[in-house]
Amino acid sequence: MELSSDAKHQPIKKNSCDKPSGCELGINERTGRLQWCPGYRFAKVLFVIPAAMLPVALLFLVLTRFNVVGSVKYPDRQLGFYPDQSNQLEEMQARCKPVRSTLSEVLDVEERDILRDLRTSFVPSKHVVVLPADCVQDEQYDDPLTMPDDASQSDLVNIYRSKRSTSNQRQTRKSVPQASTWSNKGSSESIRATQVDIMKKYMDLSADPCNDFYQYACGNWERVNPIPKDKAGLDTFEILRESLDIVLKNLLLETRDGSLVDIENTLATTLKPPETEHLRRVRKRIIKKRAVLNKLVLKAQIKKMKRELSTHATLDGEENNAETKARHLFISCMNYSLIEKRGLEPLFDLLQSLGGWPVLNPSWQSDNFDWLNLTAHIRKFNNDILIVQWVGPDIKNSDENIIQFDQTSLGLPTRDYFLQASNKKYLDGYKQFMIDVIVLLGVQPEIAKQTAEEMVDFEVQLANITSSVEERNNVSVLYRKIILENLHEEIPEIDWTRYLSTIMERPINSSEFVVMFALNYMKDLVVLIDQTEPRTVANYILWRFVRHRINNLDDRFLQAKQKFSNVLFGREKSPPRWKNCVNQVNANMGMAVGAMFVRKYFDENSKRDTLAMTHELQQSFREILNETDWLDTPTKRLAEMKVNAMSLRIGYPDFILSHKELNDKYADLEIAPDKYFENTLNVLSHIRRTDQNKIGQTVNKTAWHTAPAVVNAYYSRNKNQIMFPAGILQPPFYHRYFPKSMNYGGIGVVIGHELTHGFDDKGRLFDRDGNLYRWWSDHAIEAFHQRASCLVRQYGKYTIDEVGVQIDGESTQGENIADNGGIKQAFRAYNKWLSEQTDPDVLSGETLPGLNVTNTQLFFLNFAQVWCGAMRPEATRNKLKTAVHSPGKFRVIGTLSNSEDFAREFGCPVGSAMNPGDKCSVW
Repeated sequence: MELSSDAKHQPIKKNSCDKPSGCELGINERTGRLQWCPGYRFAKVLFVIPAAMLPVALLFLVLTRFNVVGSVKYPDRQLGFYPDQSNQLEEMQARCKPVRSTLSEVLDVEERDILRDLRTSFVPSKHVVVLPADCVQDEQYDDPLTMPDDASQSDLVNIYRSKRSTSNQRQTRKSVPQASTWSNKGSSESIRATQVDIMKKYMDLSADPCNDFYQYACGNWERVNPIPKDKAGLDTFEILRESLDIVLKNLLLETRDGSLVDIENTLATTLKPPETEHLRRVRKRIIKKRAVLNKLVLKAQIKKMKRELSTHATLDGEENNAETKARHLFISCMNYSLIEKRGLEPLFDLLQSLGGWPVLNPSWQSDNFDWLNLTAHIRKFNNDILIVQWVGPDIKNSDENIIQFDQTSLGLPTRDYFLQASNKKYLDGYKQFMIDVIVLLGVQPEIAKQTAEEMVDFEVQLANITSSVEERNNVSVLYRKIILENLHEEIPEIDWTRYLSTIMERPINSSEFVVMFALNYMKDLVVLIDQTEPRTVANYILWRFVRHRINNLDDRFLQAKQKFSNVLFGREKSPPRWKNCVNQVNANMGMAVGAMFVRKYFDENSKRDTLAMTHELQQSFREILNETDWLDTPTKRLAEMKVNAMSLRIGYPDFILSHKELNDKYADLEIAPDKYFENTLNVLSHIRRTDQNKIGQTVNKTAWHTAPAVVNAYYSRNKNQIMFPAGILQPPFYHRYFPKSMNYGGIGVVIGHELTHGFDDKGRLFDRDGNLYRWWSDHAIEAFHQRASCLVRQYGKYTIDEVGVQIDGESTQGENIADNGGIKQAFRAYNKWLSEQTDPDVLSGETLPGLNVTNTQLFFLNFAQVWCGAMRPEATRNKLKTAVHSPGKFRVIGTLSNSEDFAREFGCPVGSAMNPGDKCSVW
C-alpha cells in the first residue's frame, strides 16, 4: 500500500492512529484512548514474514514426509546389455534400479502341474529371486544400527552413511558384470569380451574338468556372488530375473515422455536412516500437528501421479486400460503410507463378510457354521482350502474342459513336515507364525497359543489323510470321471452342486461330469471334520486364508512372515516392498506387463532364431528315435508323429499387441491406485472367473497362458506344446552375437529338454493330441523302465554334503531324463550346423578369445554355467523334499557324466569321475 505525496510530507503534531505512521503507540482522535497502532510499514512487514515462511514450511514438511531418493546414485553391476566400456560410468546409474522377489500370491503352478495343466518347467516356478548386492542403495546387509534414544539426527545419519560407504566398497569389490538383452547396446566384440569376463570369473581353472566339471565351470561362484541376507539362494536364473525385472519396474513407472514417475518420493516407500525411539516420538508429535496439511499434500501428490499415469491411457488413439490397471496395481502396492493408515480395517471387514473368524470373536457361535459354504466363498478368491477345485482339459479327452477336484495343499511344503519327527523344528516355527499373526490382530497371547495348537493338531490329521507323492505317481489310478449326482451318492456329506454353484455364481446341473483325483481323501475329510470341533475347523480354514491376506497389510505382518521364512528357508531378511510389488503385477497381470515389455524391448530376431533351432532339435530327436534299438517300429512311428505334432510358442502371444483384445482380457478387473487390499482380492476373483468360465468351452490348444516376461520354459503334456517366453531369450541362453556353440549349449539345450519331456516318465503316457492313452507296446514300456531306472539309481546316489541328504532319484527322474536327452539333441544339432559351414570367418567365430577352450568345449561350458548357484542349507533341505528338479550342481555332473560327446571333447579317460564306464541313457 502506497501513501500519497501529501501524506508523506504532512507534519505529525502528535501520535494518532487515524493517520498513517510507523508509531507504536498513539491516541485515537475519535475515542481519545491510547492504543497500539502498527502503521502501514509495520503491517507490510507482518504480512511479508508469514508469506515468506509458508513455502519454507511446506518444503520442510514435504522433505520430512517424503524421502528424497531421486538423486541416489547406484553402484555398478552390469545389468544393461553389455555396454561399451567407455560408457560404463554413465550407464551404471541408468541400469541399476530396484527389482523384485517372488513372494506374491499367484496360482500354485508347481503344485498342480501334473493334474491342472500337466505342464513341466525348465526351472522351478517359485525360484528364489535375488537382488544384486551392489546394485541398489537401499538393499544393504549390514547389522542393524543401535543408537541411544538421545542421539542427535546428525549423529545417526553420519554413522549410517559411514556404514553404507564401507558396505558399498566391500560389495563393489565383489561385483561381477551380468548380461541382459534389453538395452540393445554394444558391438559383437564388446559383447563377447564381456561374456568372457563373466565366464572366467565363475570358473575355477585349477579344477580338473574330468574330475568335477561343475567345480571347473562354477567353482568361484560363491566367492563372487555371496547370498544376500534377504534371499534363500542365488543362482544364474535369479540374476537373469533381476535384469528383466529392473526393466519391468521401469515400464510400470514410465510416463508418455519416457521419464519415470518418482513413486519413491511420492509415496515414501524407500530408504531412510534408522529411527531411534526418541526420533519416533518426535515424528509422531509432528504428524499430529500437521495432519490436515499432510492430507492435502498426499492428495496432491496422488493426483499428480494419476495424471502422469493417465498418459498411458491413450495409445495410438485407443484407451489402453489393461496397462493402466497394471500400473495402478503397482502404485497401490507401493503406497505403504496409505496401507499403514488403513490398518486392519480391510481385513476385518472381509472376515466379517465371511461370518467372522472365531479366534477374533469370543462370542462366535457354531450353530450356523457351514464349512463347505465357507470354503466355497473363499474359493471365489482363488484360494483352495480343504478341497482343490479347478476347470481344465480332461486328461483323457484333452479337447474338453471339465470341472476337476483333488486333495488339499497344506500350510507347509509337504505332508512329511507334519508327520515326521525330524521336522519338528519347522512345525514349531509354523505354529509360532500362527501365534504371531493372531496376536498382531489383537488376540491375547494365551488364547492365540491355544488356538494355534488346535489348528496344528487338526492339520497334522489332515496331512495324514492326504496321499504321498509316491502314491500319486500313477495318474491313471487317481483319475475318476463321474457325474455330480453319482459323486453325491458316494460322498453324501458334501453337497457338490451347492458348492460349485456358490463358486461359479450360477446354477450347476447335477448331471454335470467332473473328474475326481482324490476320492478316498474326500471320504476321509468328511469324517475328520465330523470328529473335530466346528470352531477349530472354522479357525483353520480362515487361518489358511488370512495367511495370504497379511501380504496386503503393514510391515508388522511381513516381519512375522520373515521370522517363519528364516526357520523354513534360512532367509535372514525380508525383500523390500517394491520387489514384491513388481512380482505381484507380473504374476497376476502378466499379459498386460508383457505387452509393455514386448512392444519396447523384444527382439524379433531371437524369435526367428529360436524357431529355426527348435526345428533342428526336432530333427535331432527324430534321428535318435530311428537309431534306438529298444523301441519297436510301431512305437517309433507314433513317437515320431508326436514330435511332428508338437506346437511351438516362442516369445509372446500375438493378441497382447492388440489393445482391444488385451483390454478385453482384463475388462472385468477393477483396480484403483489407492486400494491395494481390494485390488488383490479383485485380481484373485478375476483369475477364478477366468478359470471357471471355461466350463462348456472347447479347449483352445493354441492359447498362451504364460506371461511373456518370465525366465523359464515349459512343456504342456495335454497340449503337446513347448513354450519359450520372451524372458528366457537372453544371455547366457541366447544372443545374436554369441557363437552358435554358446546358443546351442544354452537355449538349444533348453529346447531339447522341453522336447524330451514329451517322452519322459509322465510325458510318454500322453499321445500326440495330449490325451492320456496307452500307445506304447508292452516291450517298449519295459525297455523304457529299465533305462529310466538306471537314472533313478544314478541320481539317487548323489548326496548334498551341506545337509547330508541324498537326491530323490524317483521324484526327479522326469527332469533328469529331459536334461540328458536335451544335451544330446542340442550337441547333435550343433555339429550338423557346423558341418554345413564353409566360410572360414564363421568357423573362426565359434570360440571366445581368452577362454582357451574349443568351440565344442564352449558348448558344454555354457551349458554348465547356466546352473551355477548356491543355496542356504535350510532352503536346500526344503528343495530336496519338494522339488522335481535336481540341484544345479548335479544337473551338470549327472548329465555330462553320461555324455560320450562331453568325454570325447574334453579327453576324459574312461573311469574318471566325469567319464564312468557305466553310463545311463534313455534318449
